[in-house]
Amino acid sequence: MKISVMITTLNRVTELERTLARVGELQPPPDEVWVVADGCTDGTPEVVREKFPAVRLIVHEESQGSVASRAEVMEQVSGELVLALDDDSYPEQGDCLSTLVSLFEERPEVAIATFPQRTDEYPESLEQTDFGKEKMVRSFPNSGACLRVSTYRELPGFEPMFFHMYEEPDYALQCIGNGWEVLFCPAVVIRHHYSGLTRSEMRNHHRHSRNEFWSTLMRCPFPYLLGMMFYRAFSQARYACKRGPSWVVREPLWWWQAFLGIPRALRRRKALTWSGYRRWLRYSRSQV
Repeated sequence: MKISVMITTLNRVTELERTLARVGELQPPPDEVWVVADGCTDGTPEVVREKFPAVRLIVHEESQGSVASRAEVMEQVSGELVLALDDDSYPEQGDCLSTLVSLFEERPEVAIATFPQRTDEYPESLEQTDFGKEKMVRSFPNSGACLRVSTYRELPGFEPMFFHMYEEPDYALQCIGNGWEVLFCPAVVIRHHYSGLTRSEMRNHHRHSRNEFWSTLMRCPFPYLLGMMFYRAFSQARYACKRGPSWVVREPLWWWQAFLGIPRALRRRKALTWSGYRRWLRYSRSQV
């Protein structure tokens, strides 16, 4: 099986150089590497062209968002599998691609394999050696996952209107709701340096909340939809309350964004059966 590597980046050229160098050391190597420079103003395209000329480079002069960027790559790759990475993450095992090929050949029901991460976001994980056993999960991070391309192209895939955040649980929902599996696989470990550049915790919370609301609107069947939408809004408000008054007063920002996007979300609605949606809910949210 051919394997492609997919990376999107925004103004983190130093991190991207390190990741591409590590990807270049994999044996066997990937069949192709795709990078989307999504509105970069730090010289990323020039660096990639000069130092990594074999990389398939897509340049967005204005940012279209990480979700649309990944969706664009998924429609163009020639590989049967896609290893999704962030610009600051890479596999620790140099022979991981052989492991992935074996996994997907032996388990045709698996649409997504997702891996544990040693990440600076959670310092305790840096020394962790036991990440548990394989299990079915209901989400994955695009900073370290492998996707079966044929499955992706059968389904709606990554939703571009999300711009950034929540495309992973939404796509996992599509897979599980249609009978595929999302497998947590500790045979591969991702080193995620988790750069703070271009990240905002509150902005990500708003995007996650808004996109979760839209995903519910697009995927959840009636009559369960109304209850699930209320629960989503309530659970995010509860989280904001735990973070303090400055978060609470800004919570209506994502409510308004979500409201404005309702007509578009309804036009893109492809609801699952309740049995498929409920199957997704039963799986563990956490990977580890």
